[in-house]
Amino acid sequence: MEAPVFEEFDPANDCDCPGCVLWRRVLPHSPAGRATGHPAVRRTVVVAAASATALGAGHAAPALAGTPSAAPTALPAADEPQTPQGTKAPLHGPGGRPAGPVAAPEKLRETTRAEIIRRARTWVDAKVPYSMTAYWPDGYRQDCSGYVSMAWNLPRNEWTGSLGQYGERISKEELQPGDILLFHNPSDPQKGSHVTIFGGWTDYTHSYYIAYEQTRPHTRRQSTPYAYWSNSDRYLAYRYQGLTAGTPGAEPDAGESGTPDATGFPGRAYFGPGAHNKHVTRLGTLLVERGAGRFYRSGPGPRWTDADRRATRAFQLAQGWRGAEADGLPGPHTWRLLVSGRGNDVEAVTGGPAAPSSPRAPGFPGRAMFRPGADNDHVTRLGRQLVKKGFGAHYTSGPGRRWSEADRRNVEAFQRAQGWRGGAADGYPGPETWRRLFS
Repeated sequence: MEAPVFEEFDPANDCDCPGCVLWRRVLPHSPAGRATGHPAVRRTVVVAAASATALGAGHAAPALAGTPSAAPTALPAADEPQTPQGTKAPLHGPGGRPAGPVAAPEKLRETTRAEIIRRARTWVDAKVPYSMTAYWPDGYRQDCSGYVSMAWNLPRNEWTGSLGQYGERISKEELQPGDILLFHNPSDPQKGSHVTIFGGWTDYTHSYYIAYEQTRPHTRRQSTPYAYWSNSDRYLAYRYQGLTAGTPGAEPDAGESGTPDATGFPGRAYFGPGAHNKHVTRLGTLLVERGAGRFYRSGPGPRWTDADRRATRAFQLAQGWRGAEADGLPGPHTWRLLVSGRGNDVEAVTGGPAAPSSPRAPGFPGRAMFRPGADNDHVTRLGRQLVKKGFGAHYTSGPGRRWSEADRRNVEAFQRAQGWRGGAADGYPGPETWRRLFS
């Protein structure tokens, strides 16, 4: 698909009133469009001047208000991707100047999954600010499509309307780290169009994945519902056509594809509620060796229990990790430290009897139990606990077995009360929400 005939520009502020939206789309290159100040103010000045000319010197044009009637309401970061994007562009050199003309696609540059994820992480670590006009020192535009262009090592900056030509369509079941999830809205490219890099599934239900994405305010890596927070059914999965086999020992997003990496990490799907396998036993054994034995009353064994979660979380906290990095579910980094003997051991409890790090909560039944269409006893139990904790304001009846919007809104209120925002407060309970709710 060809690039649109217009070119967007990033205003000095982020106003999304109708006047500013129209100004940004229709008049990006006019002298007034490059002036400072609110676009609506500049527009009214032009209109007023034109009116004065038409009326003549003896008829003054009425003054027009230049301030929007109301400030725009900021949407939660997880509701809609705030990612307008630029069009096809060459790589940029020092000072933001184009390094050359926009060339036709050349022969695909070969790369590996591990290299794609490594490149994606460089922007996450640098917290590259989002911009549709600025270019990072590596030459790539700082918007969502520029980010993928960089991770895939493309010869130029692409946009959501052209990234697909570098990939091949794949199914959800075929997704592996380094692939992308792309939504291009051809009727209005600046409305909802977005692209993320798939980093691996976070659970065995394949309902959440690690998304690397460039969005406001800066590049992020976080657990995201498949395929995205909005327009989920319109995202398409693509695999880079220039993908080659990795070198021995190379790992994509450190084994999140579900296959063992160099340290033997079997994949996230082997851990969590319902898991029953030898890897759970080995995890428990490693945790006991690192000082987390007090969390086990028996075992460790092959069936995942809350003791495994609490022991894992204690080890993660010992590394100084917080939030989602200390969720009690082992990832590749946790596993790597355990099997290599590196990192900090769990500190022993002194001065009293051993006790769990937090009050015991019932085992989390899994995210799949709390989704639109779910009908089970866990939903009822969740709702009753929300009411008990004082977060039942959105119930008009119940709570009951069938998952409803009232359940989601009450869970969201509880999550926000924990200080969580964005994707961490999406209204769908995860292990940490469950633990805090029942503690």
